[in-house]
Amino acid sequence: MKVKIGKYPTHRFYHNWLYNWFGYSPKQRTSIKIHKYDTWSMDETLAPIILPMLVQLRDTTHGAPMVDMKDVPKELRATKTQQKKYAQGGDTDPKHFERWDWILDEMIWAFEQKCRDDWMEDYDYNKWDREGVKAHQERMTNGFKLFGKYYENLWD
Repeated sequence: MKVKIGKYPTHRFYHNWLYNWFGYSPKQRTSIKIHKYDTWSMDETLAPIILPMLVQLRDTTHGAPMVDMKDVPKELRATKTQQKKYAQGGDTDPKHFERWDWILDEMIWAFEQKCRDDWMEDYDYNKWDREGVKAHQERMTNGFKLFGKYYENLWD
Protein backbone atom coordinates (compact mmCIF):
# COMPACT_ATOMS: atom_id res chain seq x y z
CA MET A 1 0.00 0.00 0.00
CA LYS A 2 1.16 3.49 -0.74
CA VAL A 3 -0.75 6.50 0.50
CA LYS A 4 0.05 10.16 0.00
CA ILE A 5 -2.31 12.76 1.43
CA GLY A 6 -1.59 16.43 0.92
CA LYS A 7 -2.53 19.41 3.04
CA TYR A 8 -5.98 20.91 2.85
CA PRO A 9 -5.73 23.92 0.55
CA THR A 10 -6.83 27.29 1.81
CA HIS A 11 -9.53 28.78 -0.37
CA ARG A 12 -9.35 32.40 -1.46
CA PHE A 13 -11.62 34.36 -3.79
CA TYR A 14 -9.12 34.20 -6.67
CA HIS A 15 -8.81 30.41 -6.53
CA ASN A 16 -11.92 30.04 -8.70
CA TRP A 17 -10.27 31.67 -11.70
CA LEU A 18 -6.93 29.96 -10.91
CA TYR A 19 -8.77 26.67 -11.17
CA ASN A 20 -10.28 27.64 -14.50
CA TRP A 21 -7.03 28.96 -15.97
CA PHE A 22 -4.37 26.65 -14.55
CA GLY A 23 -6.22 23.64 -13.20
CA TYR A 24 -5.67 24.62 -9.56
CA SER A 25 -7.59 22.12 -7.47
CA PRO A 26 -9.55 23.45 -4.50
CA LYS A 27 -9.57 19.93 -3.03
CA GLN A 28 -7.06 18.03 -0.95
CA ARG A 29 -4.77 15.94 -3.14
CA THR A 30 -4.61 12.22 -2.47
CA SER A 31 -2.84 9.34 -4.12
CA ILE A 32 -3.65 5.80 -3.00
CA LYS A 33 -2.30 2.54 -4.39
CA ILE A 34 -3.73 -0.66 -2.93
CA HIS A 35 -2.00 -3.98 -3.58
CA LYS A 36 -3.86 -7.30 -3.53
CA TYR A 37 -2.06 -8.39 -0.37
CA ASP A 38 -3.21 -5.25 1.49
CA THR A 39 -6.70 -6.72 1.86
CA TRP A 40 -5.57 -10.15 3.05
CA SER A 41 -5.80 -8.97 6.67
CA MET A 42 -7.20 -5.52 6.14
CA ASP A 43 -7.81 -5.04 9.87
CA GLU A 44 -4.08 -5.59 10.46
CA THR A 45 -3.20 -3.24 7.57
CA LEU A 46 -5.40 -0.37 8.74
CA ALA A 47 -4.76 -0.51 12.50
CA PRO A 48 -1.25 1.05 12.38
CA ILE A 49 -2.67 3.89 10.26
CA ILE A 50 -5.75 4.54 12.39
CA LEU A 51 -3.99 4.34 15.78
CA PRO A 52 -1.69 7.40 15.46
CA MET A 53 -4.54 9.41 13.94
CA LEU A 54 -6.77 8.65 16.93
CA VAL A 55 -3.95 9.55 19.34
CA GLN A 56 -3.35 12.86 17.57
CA LEU A 57 -7.08 13.61 17.52
CA ARG A 58 -7.35 12.95 21.25
CA ASP A 59 -4.33 15.14 21.98
CA THR A 60 -5.44 18.08 19.83
CA THR A 61 -9.23 17.94 19.97
CA HIS A 62 -11.09 21.22 20.39
CA GLY A 63 -14.63 19.92 20.66
CA ALA A 64 -16.72 16.90 21.46
CA PRO A 65 -19.82 15.42 19.86
CA MET A 66 -22.83 14.10 21.72
CA VAL A 67 -22.20 10.64 23.10
CA ASP A 68 -24.86 8.04 23.87
CA MET A 69 -25.03 7.57 27.63
CA LYS A 70 -25.20 3.79 27.22
CA ASP A 71 -21.72 3.84 25.61
CA VAL A 72 -19.93 5.16 28.71
CA PRO A 73 -19.59 4.02 32.33
CA LYS A 74 -22.31 5.12 34.75
CA GLU A 75 -20.05 7.63 36.50
CA LEU A 76 -19.72 9.61 33.23
CA ARG A 77 -23.40 9.69 32.34
CA ALA A 78 -25.42 12.88 32.46
CA THR A 79 -28.48 13.07 34.65
CA LYS A 80 -31.96 13.33 33.10
CA THR A 81 -32.05 17.01 34.14
CA GLN A 82 -28.73 17.70 32.44
CA GLN A 83 -29.89 15.89 29.30
CA LYS A 84 -33.09 17.96 29.29
CA LYS A 85 -31.09 21.21 29.59
CA TYR A 86 -29.00 20.16 26.62
CA ALA A 87 -32.08 19.30 24.55
CA GLN A 88 -33.71 22.65 25.35
CA GLY A 89 -30.81 25.06 25.16
CA GLY A 90 -27.65 23.20 24.18
CA ASP A 91 -26.10 23.48 27.64
CA THR A 92 -23.50 20.75 28.07
CA ASP A 93 -23.01 19.09 31.41
CA PRO A 94 -19.65 19.04 33.29
CA LYS A 95 -18.77 15.56 31.98
CA HIS A 96 -19.58 16.19 28.30
CA PHE A 97 -15.92 16.32 27.23
CA GLU A 98 -14.86 13.53 29.60
CA ARG A 99 -17.30 11.19 27.86
CA TRP A 100 -15.74 11.88 24.46
CA ASP A 101 -12.25 11.44 25.91
CA TRP A 102 -13.33 8.08 27.32
CA ILE A 103 -14.74 6.99 23.93
CA LEU A 104 -11.50 8.02 22.19
CA ASP A 105 -9.42 6.22 24.82
CA GLU A 106 -11.41 3.02 24.28
CA MET A 107 -10.90 3.24 20.52
CA ILE A 108 -7.19 3.89 20.99
CA TRP A 109 -6.84 0.97 23.41
CA ALA A 110 -8.58 -1.37 20.95
CA PHE A 111 -6.31 -0.34 18.07
CA GLU A 112 -3.23 -0.60 20.29
CA GLN A 113 -4.20 -4.18 21.04
CA LYS A 114 -4.80 -4.89 17.36
CA CYS A 115 -1.30 -3.62 16.60
CA ARG A 116 0.14 -6.03 19.18
CA ASP A 117 0.70 -9.55 17.94
CA ASP A 118 1.23 -10.79 21.48
CA TRP A 119 -1.70 -9.49 23.54
CA MET A 120 -2.76 -13.04 24.42
CA GLU A 121 0.58 -13.54 26.14
CA ASP A 122 -0.73 -11.24 28.89
CA TYR A 123 -2.68 -14.27 30.08
CA ASP A 124 -1.17 -17.32 31.76
CA TYR A 125 -0.83 -20.20 29.29
CA ASN A 126 -0.37 -22.75 32.07
CA LYS A 127 -3.76 -22.03 33.61
CA TRP A 128 -5.30 -20.47 30.45
CA ASP A 129 -7.28 -17.56 31.79
CA ARG A 130 -10.28 -18.07 29.53
CA GLU A 131 -12.33 -15.36 31.26
CA GLY A 132 -9.47 -12.84 31.03
CA VAL A 133 -8.99 -13.49 27.31
CA LYS A 134 -12.74 -13.22 26.75
CA ALA A 135 -12.98 -9.90 28.63
CA HIS A 136 -9.96 -8.55 26.74
CA GLN A 137 -11.48 -9.51 23.38
CA GLU A 138 -14.88 -8.05 24.34
CA ARG A 139 -13.24 -4.72 25.24
CA MET A 140 -11.41 -4.70 21.91
CA THR A 141 -14.64 -5.48 20.06
CA ASN A 142 -16.40 -2.66 21.92
CA GLY A 143 -13.63 -0.22 20.95
CA PHE A 144 -14.07 -1.17 17.29
CA LYS A 145 -17.86 -0.80 17.59
CA LEU A 146 -17.36 2.67 19.07
CA PHE A 147 -15.02 3.51 16.17
CA GLY A 148 -17.74 2.56 13.69
CA LYS A 149 -20.51 4.29 15.61
CA TYR A 150 -18.61 7.56 16.06
CA TYR A 151 -16.72 7.47 12.75
CA GLU A 152 -18.37 10.65 11.47
CA ASN A 153 -17.44 12.42 14.71
CA LEU A 154 -13.70 11.94 14.21
CA TRP A 155 -13.00 15.60 13.57
CA ASP A 156 -11.10 18.34 15.31
